[in-house]
Amino acid sequence: MAKLKPHLWVIVTGLVVGAAAVLLTALGNPGNMGFCIACFIRDIAGGVKMHTAPVVQYVRPEIIGIVLGAMAMALIGGEFKSKGGSAPVSRFVLGFFVMVGALMFLGCPLRMVIRLGGGDGNALFGLLGFAAGVWCGTIFLNKGFSFKRAYNMPKLEGYALPAINVVLFVLLVAGAGVLAFSEKGPGSMRAPVIAALVAGLVVGALAQKSRLCMAGGIRDAILLKDFHLLWGFIAIFAAVLVGNLILGKFKAGFDGQPVAFNTLVSGNFLWAFLGMFLVGVASVLLGGCPLRQLILAGSGSSDATVAVLGMTVGAAFCHNFGFASSGDGTTANGHIAVIVGIIVTLIIAFTNCQKADD
Repeated sequence: MAKLKPHLWVIVTGLVVGAAAVLLTALGNPGNMGFCIACFIRDIAGGVKMHTAPVVQYVRPEIIGIVLGAMAMALIGGEFKSKGGSAPVSRFVLGFFVMVGALMFLGCPLRMVIRLGGGDGNALFGLLGFAAGVWCGTIFLNKGFSFKRAYNMPKLEGYALPAINVVLFVLLVAGAGVLAFSEKGPGSMRAPVIAALVAGLVVGALAQKSRLCMAGGIRDAILLKDFHLLWGFIAIFAAVLVGNLILGKFKAGFDGQPVAFNTLVSGNFLWAFLGMFLVGVASVLLGGCPLRQLILAGSGSSDATVAVLGMTVGAAFCHNFGFASSGDGTTANGHIAVIVGIIVTLIIAFTNCQKADD
């Protein structure tokens, strides 16, 4: 496999991610949510009692596996580098608002593709918003947006998030009373721990090797006319679509989709669009989508770790303050949070644009 060409690496990764998503759903994960970075980080935030929403509390082994799998592949390939110190506060804030946008839509970019592969028409508005957000982000890149360089850091910094995930896994398998476990709702729907962990390890390793990134695919297509990463996007969709058709789980339409609201009701399409617009532009500024941030954090980037921590805190805020959507629809608090998030994100983008001669 080491001799696979770059296009094949990203296609294989996409196919594996899509197949894993379908398999994990068949094994117990929520519908159209075999792999959702935002939803699973939200569940972990609930599992460690950062929020008290009883239906979304569980330390998801998939996230643990992704981080550790990325670390293992980075170490094997000599790519593990402990670096950071590039605008940590801005990265934390952007990570926070990535989660606000994702939980407005009810899914990260990866789940957006998984939902499309399951026939969920509501995800089309998310896709349009995400593409528009990435396009907006590329405008700032063309204007010289940069968080400046990262610096070499002590090795402990690079191993921080992997170490945290190891501790979480130990607590999970020990059934520690300090963790919360949902007894109903999406948080109670779980694939077996070992299957979830192994799937995460494989996805993390392959995504580290292939550089798979949902935002990066659209960004590169716009900026460089390079469609390399988009092959991963297409492969995920194809694998999920075929898997759902084989298992009889494909359901085309807008109403009654699992863990999703009907975008054709009460103007919800606008908020699905704006939520993913926020995710798109913030992901470009961060240098990658939520999945890519986990991979970078597992590869030693403390900057990405800060973004992941921002996402975790953002998830807690979304449920503690009523920002998150549900199958019943969006919330007024969520609308305000998304608008504030777009404004703050654009301010960060404008203030970090550098002149060509700076």
